[in-house]
Amino acid sequence: MDRYTTLRSFVLVADCGSFAAAAHKENVTPVVMGRRLDALERHLGVKLMHRSTRGLSLTDLGEQYLERARGLLRDFDEVDASISHDRNSVRGHLVVSAPAAFGRRHIGPHAPAFQARYPDLQLSFNFTDSVVDLVRHGYDMGIRIGEVTDPNYVAVRLFPNRRVVCGSPEYFARHGTPTTLEELTEHNCLAFNLQGGQQRGWTFLRDGRQVAIRVAGNLDCNDGELLFDWVKQGLGIGWRSTWEIQAELKRGELVTVLDEYALPAYDIQAVYPQQRYLPAKVRFFIDYLKDIYNAPGYWEVR
Repeated sequence: MDRYTTLRSFVLVADCGSFAAAAHKENVTPVVMGRRLDALERHLGVKLMHRSTRGLSLTDLGEQYLERARGLLRDFDEVDASISHDRNSVRGHLVVSAPAAFGRRHIGPHAPAFQARYPDLQLSFNFTDSVVDLVRHGYDMGIRIGEVTDPNYVAVRLFPNRRVVCGSPEYFARHGTPTTLEELTEHNCLAFNLQGGQQRGWTFLRDGRQVAIRVAGNLDCNDGELLFDWVKQGLGIGWRSTWEIQAELKRGELVTVLDEYALPAYDIQAVYPQQRYLPAKVRFFIDYLKDIYNAPGYWEVR
């Protein structure tokens, strides 16, 4: 069995946490994935994984080998990209991470048409509000909303975006409209939380400086779409991205307040690890999304 296949299978099993999930991505059976790992361990003469009915876990040597294996796979991809006769060919497996709500609304619906355009390409997506380590978890690229500061990543802006305070006209009719940042403390602010911890600081620009306002409300959760639904129902006000609310603003279902304090530069960006040769599958998918997002009127109907 070729070394690339066994190496890739080992990384997939480690990332997916099970033979069944890894086998599904490779379109093979779990038994085949198990045989590949057995072959790799026999070749190396070491145990890479502990396997039991409770699940999988890497040995200490397995942890060390996993990091090197990921690097080798990236090197393989870069070599292929550098010498390919068709530098514009799109094939292989593209693995993408993105925020959950954004992915469902603005990536997933466009994926089938991209795959149909390049039938030799397999697409895999992970939509989560957790910020994942692209390299460690084997992603080719990710979509991030906001500033990207990691020097190990290249960021490409797909579309400008801001975060604004918004609510339904009915809510403001009942509770009044805040005209200063300090007045937010008098309103029911529906905040995002992460892993049970309330993240209730909203950040704004005032007189050229960032100001964090501590807000409070009777509802919070870690699902952005549910928070958005609560805001539309008039249960409180939210701090939302403009990509999410344009259609509702156009229909008058939501209005924004305190716009003069909105924090800019919260753009939608594609990110990928620094590498010498950018694979065509990544480059073409970024260009594809950029064309869609910059089409006139796109954000007003989504």
